[in-house]
Amino acid sequence: METNQNQKEANNLGQPGHEEQAADSTFYFTANEGGISKIDTLTNKVIESIEVEGTVHNVQISPENKMIGITIVPSGGHGGHEGHEGHGGHGTKNEKAALYDAKTNELIKEIYSGAHPAHIVFTENNQFVLVTNTGDNNVSVIDMKTYEVVRTIPTGNGPHGLRISADSKFAYIANMNENTVSVIDLGKMEETKKIVVGNVPITTGITKDGKTLVATLNSENSLAIVDVASEKVEKVKVGKGPAQVYIQSDDKYAWVANQGTFGNPSNSVTKVDLETKEAIATIEVGNGAHGIVTSKDNKFVYVTNMYDNTVSVIDIEKNEVITTVNVGENPNGITIQ
Repeated sequence: METNQNQKEANNLGQPGHEEQAADSTFYFTANEGGISKIDTLTNKVIESIEVEGTVHNVQISPENKMIGITIVPSGGHGGHEGHEGHGGHGTKNEKAALYDAKTNELIKEIYSGAHPAHIVFTENNQFVLVTNTGDNNVSVIDMKTYEVVRTIPTGNGPHGLRISADSKFAYIANMNENTVSVIDLGKMEETKKIVVGNVPITTGITKDGKTLVATLNSENSLAIVDVASEKVEKVKVGKGPAQVYIQSDDKYAWVANQGTFGNPSNSVTKVDLETKEAIATIEVGNGAHGIVTSKDNKFVYVTNMYDNTVSVIDIEKNEVITTVNVGENPNGITIQ
């Protein structure tokens, strides 16, 4: 296994919102305590900070890059996955999903889906956006034409991270308070089965052909790799307390952010070869590695470091951190255009 510990920190100490962006800029966004950081992919500078009341736990961009969706919970705590158990009852006005214009940063709609909204993901056909409600053990389906909840589907206990198949037919939801992933048929609008994956699954990923499912197993320090047809599970050891996982666009590698805990944080990303089912590199990043995403061209990995308030930018070919970006407080989720 390869380990890289040399890290170059960028000189990006300017105030957010006062940086000049390149003419052909695209952006990545981080979910923070009190808002969203918008970062230029060419300069790795924070261009703007979008203020939001509460903790933004997850952020996702729509397939056509026009809209960003977020989930918001009341401020406080360390974020991540500590303390999620025990949330129940009905959602409050301080717990909601919201949609923003990705270009103007203007609020489009706030949506009250349920108790402790966790992750938000758009279908590839942009017909729906789904929000997992950890406290209510269900997922809300929101119509993208009306921005209204059109269906609430029961899941397993503690639904958290999810991904949707490329054909927009199925959602795969990690149930963090049990050992399963719920498979949601979006045509039937119901849970059709649960796949047993292992202890405390946090987030999922699905290959473009829909044949291979992955899930981080937080208490096993492993990534579950699942054959969807047979439901056979193979496990690959990763770092301490894995949080999010992201499959790059060519389906060759899955990237795992190892968060650890607030008292005992981890600071690594594990690169997993999905064909050989082996961990082939471990890259040292910041403390509390949590959210993770790759660029569309598979040249870079971006990971939020919750306890350092930074994003590490990893060169995929070199398997090393090339830049560290200062962002908002307690960065959780991350998404990229």
